Amino acid sequence: MSSPTSPSALFPADFLWGAATSAYQVEGSPLADGAGVSNWHRFAHTPGRMHGSATGDVACDHYRRFRDDVALMRELGLRAYRCSIAWTRILPEGRGKVNPAGLDFYGRLVDELLGHGIQPCVTLYHWDMPAALDERGGWLNPDSAGWFGDYAHVVFRALGDRVPLWTTLNEPWVVLDAGYLHGVHAPGRRERYALPQVSHNLLRAHGTAVQAFRSDGTGRIGLVVNLEPKDPATDSAADCEAATRDDAYMNRQFLDALFFGHYPEEYRRLFGKAWPQFPSRDFDLIGTPIDFLGINYYTRGVVQHDPQGGMLQASKVRQPDALYTDLDWEVHPESLTRTLCWVKERYGDVPLYVTENGACFPDPAVATGEPVEDPLRVEYLRTHLQAALAARQRGVDLRGYFVWSLLDNLEWTWGFTKRFGIVHVDFTTQKRTPKASAHFYRDVIRSRGAILGA
Repeated sequence: MSSPTSPSALFPADFLWGAATSAYQVEGSPLADGAGVSNWHRFAHTPGRMHGSATGDVACDHYRRFRDDVALMRELGLRAYRCSIAWTRILPEGRGKVNPAGLDFYGRLVDELLGHGIQPCVTLYHWDMPAALDERGGWLNPDSAGWFGDYAHVVFRALGDRVPLWTTLNEPWVVLDAGYLHGVHAPGRRERYALPQVSHNLLRAHGTAVQAFRSDGTGRIGLVVNLEPKDPATDSAADCEAATRDDAYMNRQFLDALFFGHYPEEYRRLFGKAWPQFPSRDFDLIGTPIDFLGINYYTRGVVQHDPQGGMLQASKVRQPDALYTDLDWEVHPESLTRTLCWVKERYGDVPLYVTENGACFPDPAVATGEPVEDPLRVEYLRTHLQAALAARQRGVDLRGYFVWSLLDNLEWTWGFTKRFGIVHVDFTTQKRTPKASAHFYRDVIRSRGAILGA
């Protein structure tokens, strides 16, 4: 194996190698120590919402086992850990009185990471909003940006001196699409004509948090978006137009507002006269300069025109002979290269991190030995890391890569039936068992990518 200083290393010494989780998916104990109720806690406890009636009440029990989990991260050679903060642990009602025990938990987690030489990378919002604020309209309420800014101030003042890398929102498109269009995520709404206001308030909240960071925080801050190249199923005008609409909705909606100060025209046309008129000062707030952009990439979308395809009149077309993950996502590593290069070409030479990348494949519920063999995931990581390297070689300022996920966890409405982790979790005993993919990733980190080949 190549040493960390080997000339065959393909990534620079300061490249940030990490793994990611989110609070509701791994922590458990959601109401412990004075925490309030979140919209995801309420959603998960609503009959019929979650596969197998799963909840985050225990999840991976990370709230109580975080020290052991951090020690495991160190064993795997991770240099960074991307996690999120549960808003309701800090402000149980979303506003007003601060809960010291919640801040103390995250302070202990951050200190534990730093003590093991692991850089904490913290996301303020990974989909779990306080239920008290959701009852007031959630992201439909124009006051939501202010709520989020107040929360951000509290967190930055408490942890800002120890956390070098922050992100405001994780995947606002998923909040919009799954939470407010299709109703399959919290808050479970189906309000198509509310979508522009929801996305706009999410972006205003992002800008407000960045401004709070500039006054209270140190280090660097950015936004995380999930991107998915859209390819037309055929060369027909109808399919090409469907792919363009889908691209505007998923890929350009948030980034155009952030970098260009307006929404894509194709997205605006979906709403016609119902499109709101947003004041220009909002875009000044939204465009508050960030230090980097986080990209979550999993798959691409091959799109055809479909009159029954909902708001976009588009649907995905399954590709013959392609490998698909357990969530029916096509494995297409070359589209990660395309995505990273597209961001550079369209929005400029902004520093980038791959903040999530990984695959869900069937793994056993119980580990019978170590490592748990997961050859499809190993190959997924190998090919996608090679794709990330190809983007760097084309001039993309890619500074880090985070596997999704460190642990098998609560995969939202799929419950515990879908496994993304490089570490297996037995949800009956909470035993952690590294998979072959964890060992592979450890060796990638140690060799700075040399084992990936030229």
